[in-house]
Amino acid sequence: MKKLLSFMFVLVLAMALAACGAADEPAEEAPAADPVEETDATEEVEDDATADYPSEIVMGFVPSQDSANIAATVEPLAERLSEELGIPVRGEVMTNYTATVEAMGNDQVHIGFLPPFGYVLATERYDHIDAVLKSVRHGSSTYRAQYTVRADSDIESLEDLEGTIWALADLTSTSGYLFPAAQLMDDYGVEEVESFFSNIIQTGGHDNSLIQVLEGDADVATTFEDARDSIVGDYPEVMEELRVLGYTDEIPNDTISVSTNLPQDLIDRIIEVFLSFNEDEEMLEIMDSVYNWTGIDTATDSDYDVVRSVAEKFDIN
Repeated sequence: MKKLLSFMFVLVLAMALAACGAADEPAEEAPAADPVEETDATEEVEDDATADYPSEIVMGFVPSQDSANIAATVEPLAERLSEELGIPVRGEVMTNYTATVEAMGNDQVHIGFLPPFGYVLATERYDHIDAVLKSVRHGSSTYRAQYTVRADSDIESLEDLEGTIWALADLTSTSGYLFPAAQLMDDYGVEEVESFFSNIIQTGGHDNSLIQVLEGDADVATTFEDARDSIVGDYPEVMEELRVLGYTDEIPNDTISVSTNLPQDLIDRIIEVFLSFNEDEEMLEIMDSVYNWTGIDTATDSDYDVVRSVAEKFDIN
């Protein structure tokens, strides 16, 4: 009996000591949950912010000169914008002014390099196109249309243009057609411009209009001022063989217009990037090569009210 009690005492003591030992051991910590990576959260926020961005931004250019030349020249501009915006950007040279307007209206083009009347036409047809920037040429945000004839021509005044052959880029060109035609109507009493001239040739570009006169196929070309610079490389004789007959009143410069269907923060960024090119010689050289721009300034829709006033004289829509 004594042996049994001794055994039980030892057993209870052993169990008590084991329990004390277990209590003294620190509790085993539960494995920590994997922390949510901060970068993942940031990326999620950024994804939400850019969810409605287009997968590609398309810039539309009007053919003021040879289309192939413009396409090659704007490629570095598209590449730079792609880097700055973080979205692929592609430049596309349209067939004419109205094609650019229609492409913007259908959101096939997001940024349009529209001439003044092209912009006015766009705002009449669509309510989601807005001029946010305009070009600067040699310190000015306005320019004039220029009448150019051969140096050996007997044309000495605008009145002498009656019965001559007129070369112009396009009937929707602000400096090629609208302002010169309006001037002839207002200052010289011309009632029907088309019948005032013996023929009107639409050349598709200001450079082509000058070449028509240089080669004797037209008597006068109307272009932006001074478009002769754009062809002097291929026609070094142009400054001597073509002379300026006169100019129109001031015209607001070309626009960089955007589709307001783009997110506003993206539009703001586009404006910011383009304005930064004023401090970038490489980008300014590109803009100069394409459209003879020497700078970029902010623009508002009301800047183009004078163009709307002139356009009312013509049934172009």
